[in-house]
Amino acid sequence: MFSLAWQTIRARRASFAAAFVAVFLGSALITASGVLLDSGVRAGIQPQRYAAAPVLVTAGQTVSTEVGVEQRFAERVPLPLGLVDEIARVPGVSEAVGDVSVRAARRGDTTPLSVHGWSSAQLGPVTLNDGRAPEAPDEIVLDGGIAERSAVRIGDEVELAIGAVATRYRVVGTTTSGQASVFLTDEQARLISGRPDQVDAVAVLAAPGVTADELAQRIRRAVPGVTTFVGDDRADAEFLDVGAARSFLVIISGSFGGTMLMIVLLVVAATLGLSVQQRRREFALLRAIAAGPRQIYRLIGAETVLLSSVAAALGALPGIGLSFLLRDALVRVGAVPAEFRFVIGPLPVVVAVAACVATSLPAGLVVARRAVRISPVAALGEAAVEPPRLGRVRLAVGWVLVIAGVVAGVAVPMVLGGPAAMGGAAGSAMLLVIAVALLGPRLLTATAGLLDRLGMGRAPAGFLAGANTRARSRRLGSATTPLIMGVTLAAVQIFTMTTTTAAAQRQTDTGVLADRVLVARDGIAPTVADTVRQVPGVDAVTSVARTQVLVTYDQFGDKATESYAAQGVTPDRLGDVMDLDVRRGDLAGLTGDAVAVSRFAAGTFGVDVGSTLTMRLGDGTSHTARVVAVYGSGLGFGDLTLPHDVVVDHTTTRLDAEILIAGAPSDLALRNALASHPEVQVVDRISFTADRNSAAAAQSTVTLLLNLVLLGFIAIAVVNILVLATAARVREFALLRLVGAKPRQVRAMMRGEAGIVVVASVVLGSLAALPPLIGISLSLTASALPTVPPLIYLAIVAAAVAFGWGSIAIPTRIAMRPTPVTAMRTGE
Repeated sequence: MFSLAWQTIRARRASFAAAFVAVFLGSALITASGVLLDSGVRAGIQPQRYAAAPVLVTAGQTVSTEVGVEQRFAERVPLPLGLVDEIARVPGVSEAVGDVSVRAARRGDTTPLSVHGWSSAQLGPVTLNDGRAPEAPDEIVLDGGIAERSAVRIGDEVELAIGAVATRYRVVGTTTSGQASVFLTDEQARLISGRPDQVDAVAVLAAPGVTADELAQRIRRAVPGVTTFVGDDRADAEFLDVGAARSFLVIISGSFGGTMLMIVLLVVAATLGLSVQQRRREFALLRAIAAGPRQIYRLIGAETVLLSSVAAALGALPGIGLSFLLRDALVRVGAVPAEFRFVIGPLPVVVAVAACVATSLPAGLVVARRAVRISPVAALGEAAVEPPRLGRVRLAVGWVLVIAGVVAGVAVPMVLGGPAAMGGAAGSAMLLVIAVALLGPRLLTATAGLLDRLGMGRAPAGFLAGANTRARSRRLGSATTPLIMGVTLAAVQIFTMTTTTAAAQRQTDTGVLADRVLVARDGIAPTVADTVRQVPGVDAVTSVARTQVLVTYDQFGDKATESYAAQGVTPDRLGDVMDLDVRRGDLAGLTGDAVAVSRFAAGTFGVDVGSTLTMRLGDGTSHTARVVAVYGSGLGFGDLTLPHDVVVDHTTTRLDAEILIAGAPSDLALRNALASHPEVQVVDRISFTADRNSAAAAQSTVTLLLNLVLLGFIAIAVVNILVLATAARVREFALLRLVGAKPRQVRAMMRGEAGIVVVASVVLGSLAALPPLIGISLSLTASALPTVPPLIYLAIVAAAVAFGWGSIAIPTRIAMRPTPVTAMRTGE
């Protein structure tokens, strides 16, 4: 059977081209998603500062959730200083070095600096170039490159700002590290970190003859509760953003790959369905000469396996290239570090090929049902004229999916809150797209009838277009499905982002009441707020610290743990500088173990004022809080608001993100008060909210990028399938010309069909996008009106018109190039 299937594919290459292209492109995207996932699990960067230490010891930076998923803490989890000596006593340890890393800045220099204790210099490519090691608290060793650029010599004084607080140090040495690192005494480095009795990590040097794996095992046995890293895994402990990048890649690749697989299934099913319908005469003849249904099934199955296997294997190669293009794009938007290396292994290719074959084969067999179930005589009759009615089961399933999609999109968000509502709303889009695919012929017929009543059928070309649409509704329905899906998914994905972004901007614009805001690139020391409070004209000052916390809550009877954005604020006169749109409770009680939650978070956690909430703070510290208020501005300010000290004391830097000021202090008074804080900038409310809104919009770039890739695939699929459907009608166009139709009349008829296709796709795609958009808007903003910028919607419509119209009009012109007699001699 495979030999016959291969001969059929070779003989009917044009008929199989569209399906080949769909599987080829689908395989490329699934492979790219697989490389992202594989890299999130196995890739990373090489250790830099800890390159000379074979083993790195840290506290656990993750927690295992109830479903076995590792959730990362947003902040670095420190180790007690006493563990350094304990680890040093482990047999096989030559030396244990506790290290801290503190971000700093120099006045007039935009290069971010990293401050460490001198004992850690031996761990990386650092060599003392000139001078000596620091011995006093006010002594410093600079990187040689920084010293040369700044014309600093040994004995000069330099000013470092840590948390925007400037301190002067005397240069006693320079290094040849090539890194933007500076070194203080170990004690001074720990002191300025804000955690004098803790270290970030312990770098371990091994005694001669002891391997890294063996030493790591000894340390874990001797010091329970610590985590050890060897090899390239040490970079995960050195750079927190590497671990965050890994988690990010796993999450987006899973989401991207799952969505892609569903879209590939729908596109391949539509393409194969059209291909099978165009071969009805062939299958009818096979049935007439005694081929049984089982044999037809085997033939179509063999064709599908051969086609999808070859197409998927070839598509995997450009998929690898696409993964690197995505990596570069993710680096440019700051989603992954520039040094993050992707890995290429056979697994993503194998999975992509298997997934494409596994989705193509059922799709091919399902669309073949009609061709093999009817009698040979009926098959020959249907080879000339499509059956006018759809099957009852198909209609019933289609309308059930319509109802399910509307309920999931609109009703579920009205009843449930949080992720359940968002998941229902997002899932309704795919339900409605599948429903439209099943009901497509009926909907296209209705569209043609409506346009006829509006006057399109009065012209001969319009009448023929409507009649053709009704007579070929099955073929045209298969060809139109990708275009409808493209309109729906483009609207849902893009307008979800615009709705979220617009709501966050509104909440920020109306929620920030401060007259002045203090900001700094690397954060602001909490002591700066006390300084500002003494400035004449200042009425209220609120320090704001930001982090991510892990919240554990009940979800349908099971425990769930997820990460949520949180802010820490000082509650005194908070209403003068920030309006969180409190719905219930009072923020005046935001002290001690209190917490305020957003409306969305309250629905997710199933809590209200007076409830308790269990969470892990940024550094993994367990914390139980009592809900004192529920507010509406979660998109603009985070889903949890905690007392300032609870948040800032459990961050890596122990610094504030900004300081909000109410009142009318003079600019001169503020500048004088902040003279010793050179990195602090004073901005007004409008500038601050504009910067916040720009940063929030930038976070949507990754989602937009991946959506553009998906929509690009759909656009190619639309062109692919519509060109196939149009090019197969060469004999029909020739027959029309032989009975007297002029080429311009045929083209006018096809323009009419293109109009029906485009109108149906835009209208049905827009209608299918409404329930999920309404549900998403209800979940996020409590409003049923999503934000739909008219120009963006018009751009989606214009793209649908361009792809739909062009994919029909251009192949029509090409199909009419042969003379009618020559075209009639062409086989089907």
